[in-house]
Amino acid sequence: MKKILFTGGGSAGHVTVNIALIPRFAREGWTIDYIGSTNGIEKQLISSMPHVNYHSISTGKLRRYFDLQNVKDPFRVVRGVLQAYRIIKEQKPNIVFSKGGFVSVPVVMGAWLNKVPVIIHESDLTPGLANQIASRFSTRICTTFPETVNAFNNRKSRYVGPVVREAIFHGDAARGLAFTGFSKSAKPTILVMGGSLGAQKINRMVREALPELTKHFRIIHLCGKGQLDPTSTHPDYRQYEYVNEELPDLLALCDFVLSRAGSNAIFEFLALKKPMLLIPLTKQQSRGDQLLNAASFERSGYCKVLQEEKLTPQTLVSQLREVSWDKDEYIQNMSRFQQNDALALLHQLITETAK
Repeated sequence: MKKILFTGGGSAGHVTVNIALIPRFAREGWTIDYIGSTNGIEKQLISSMPHVNYHSISTGKLRRYFDLQNVKDPFRVVRGVLQAYRIIKEQKPNIVFSKGGFVSVPVVMGAWLNKVPVIIHESDLTPGLANQIASRFSTRICTTFPETVNAFNNRKSRYVGPVVREAIFHGDAARGLAFTGFSKSAKPTILVMGGSLGAQKINRMVREALPELTKHFRIIHLCGKGQLDPTSTHPDYRQYEYVNEELPDLLALCDFVLSRAGSNAIFEFLALKKPMLLIPLTKQQSRGDQLLNAASFERSGYCKVLQEEKLTPQTLVSQLREVSWDKDEYIQNMSRFQQNDALALLHQLITETAK
């Protein structure tokens, strides 16, 4: 019996590709293990999946800036490597697949020490620090953007394209209506997504703009854990901390998406031909990957970009209305995108490397 071990976490974007791949291997009878952190979102998302054995290890965040935690975190990483090494030695997987995030580095190193082949996947236009480190211990590197191949060792790297979960294509707008409690309406619907942990400024601006926004749109707001606001009420506004199996139905229901610019999410919106207003994380909040992702999509005519520094209730309303006016043009541009079956390519590459 073949065994595969997945890793990746710290944000939903470092888990969604794994969630897309796991059912394929489960259907084929593979034994599936997952190594993640003790309290990260990956444990929340993966633990509920059938046929997956979840293992927790110590993790330390990899930072490019000064922080007192930088003194302690290397010891946590070393401890995580030892824990991952023991788990991999005991489980004896044929292959490890890593989606990135700081939890993945100890796992990839543990696999390398056990001489288990590793495939890593990079979603963004430029590689994150975790995948830069992990690439040195990997067998193959797969990328979402063709330009990213040049950032790694070309002999290891392969462009596969965006991985899109099969489940998002099976959403039902009627189920979305039933879930939200909205009635049928001529108003277009906007789905607001600030990332797995939410986005405080986006949340605040959406709520401040509600009186004007709801004149033109219905709003479904995924605001993040602990960020519900009981004072924000309107018949055309619904807010949820987080959704899981309901997301495909909400995507089927919505006409537009207001989102951060994480690669996995925006490629799913592209696959569904949902016009977007993207508000990428700033350089101060990140390494700048979302700025590059958003700029690439804007050049291709898939979205409009609003920088967070210019985000106000007024600019939010005006930019969303512009997206609404240009809806047909965005959909036409997205229809021209030629998408590989990246899920099938990854599945094939993993299977061949495991042999």
